[in-house]
Amino acid sequence: MELNTQYEKIINDLLIQQYSIVDDFFLPQEVENFRSSLINKYDEEEFKKAAIGNQFNELIVKAIRGDFIFWIDEKLANNEEQTFFDKIEHFTNYLNRTCFLGLQEREFHYALYPVGTFYRRHLDTFQNDDSRKLSIVCYLNDEDWLPEYGGELVIYKEGEEDINIYPLRGRMVVFESQVLEHEVKPVKQERLSITGWLKTRKL
Repeated sequence: MELNTQYEKIINDLLIQQYSIVDDFFLPQEVENFRSSLINKYDEEEFKKAAIGNQFNELIVKAIRGDFIFWIDEKLANNEEQTFFDKIEHFTNYLNRTCFLGLQEREFHYALYPVGTFYRRHLDTFQNDDSRKLSIVCYLNDEDWLPEYGGELVIYKEGEEDINIYPLRGRMVVFESQVLEHEVKPVKQERLSITGWLKTRKL
């Protein structure tokens, strides 16, 4: 099997610190295409207010999160979304061959945080479903993100300083879903992303 240095860096990061930051996973034009696809669907009012919990226990709580989302149906994916899924599948297959993670499923959605919204500290797992193994966020913001725009992803690790990750255009963050609590700080400029999970098959 051919060694992929980018994937190996992500794997090494996950082993050492349980998260990885990658700024060139997707090409700049691909990122722009993803952004255009998100905006088109948002403009067509296909997004819905995000909820708390999984599909069996959904509750919208403004005090916890304020983003709007659109779940991407892979069977109905447009060309831009198919490019995204193809690269994610290649990455997933590599992880399964090298790390034996048993990743069998995935789910992704577009996310848009309007000005003033946030997502309080949480884990990306549910009491009745622990199939999510790796969380992935790819940022689709329009310009280089400045610290004063807020909206940083904060990862919490016990006994360590908080990790602040700004949502720079094209940046992708991968982290362990069941281990790292995290939050999105209030945004002062519209914040766009594709967010999702690589999952084992639910028993």
